[in-house]
Amino acid sequence: MAGKFLWIMAAVLLSVQLLHYGAARALVWWLGVSRRPVLWTVFLIGNTIILLSSLRLMLSPRWVAAWLALLWFACLSAGAVLLLNQFAFRHHPQRRRVLRIAAAAVFLALPAWSVYHAYVPVVRHISITLDKPLTKPLRIGMAADTHWGVLAGKRQIRTLAQIMQREQADVILMPGDIMDDNTAAYEAENMHSELLNLRAPLGVYATLGNHDLFGHQQQITQALQRAGIRVLNDEAVLLDGRVWVAGRPDKLDSQRLPTERLLAQTNAKQPIILLDHRPDDAEAHAQMPIDIQLSGHVHNGQVFPLNLLVRALNRIHYGYERINQTHFVVTSGYGFWGVPLRLGSQAEVWIIDVNGKQP
Repeated sequence: MAGKFLWIMAAVLLSVQLLHYGAARALVWWLGVSRRPVLWTVFLIGNTIILLSSLRLMLSPRWVAAWLALLWFACLSAGAVLLLNQFAFRHHPQRRRVLRIAAAAVFLALPAWSVYHAYVPVVRHISITLDKPLTKPLRIGMAADTHWGVLAGKRQIRTLAQIMQREQADVILMPGDIMDDNTAAYEAENMHSELLNLRAPLGVYATLGNHDLFGHQQQITQALQRAGIRVLNDEAVLLDGRVWVAGRPDKLDSQRLPTERLLAQTNAKQPIILLDHRPDDAEAHAQMPIDIQLSGHVHNGQVFPLNLLVRALNRIHYGYERINQTHFVVTSGYGFWGVPLRLGSQAEVWIIDVNGKQP
């Protein structure tokens, strides 16, 4: 296990250095200057940021995320220019000038596009028919990975409440990463006043994700409870006498109950919805009497090409899939981690219409 971890770390470090090199080469071309000073400057700045953040000196991980995003956008801009040079401007009389303008335009457009997709959510609808009877349809509003904190606050909560009200969700379910590590920004900006407006006829239920378990889980739980949100900590509740909602904390909590023991609190003859932050255990859960599992965590990679990585690492990395009799919905998340950038993914809310088997 230790050997595998070292290989992964080596691959990550190598990828980061290649990213520095690619961005530096792009900058050399764009500025038309000597290569060596730019290369040394980019490597020095970047690795200093990474070192200070890793040692928790002065800089938070957000600085690393922002720096790597900057490098990646520079590389993507260079790639776009290479394609333009190859297929569109090879014989243009002012080719170099045009390509430099194009590179700058792409470099500015990428973060603008990414910020838009991080802050402007899309609403996705899906209908699910269970193999168990249900006395009347149920409309679920699902939002995970809200990451409320310094960069996502009152406005995002207000928008979420408006979406749920407009979509007339019967119940709101939030499977993890509600806060961005702690409640400092939540309290400082009085987000509580907006969160009070997040309401549904059958209630609002949440579970804690890994970012809710970094030492501040008690404060996060209390903040949510004060806003009328029930945090399910290895427990199950019966909604309206017809549907069970079971919730567990993220697997970062080594004391959490095994899924089988959690389900023992329910009635398997009735529909069961499981809130589990990570979709890791999808195949195992598909062998259990779980009708719907709602998860998040992987953000659909958040920034391309990480979506390809999470696809390779997860049985279900994003979207809807049915395995046996269990319906899985994995969301890309309502918020974001690190910096407000989404490329190849978008902030979203799921509206899930659930119907029972016809007699």
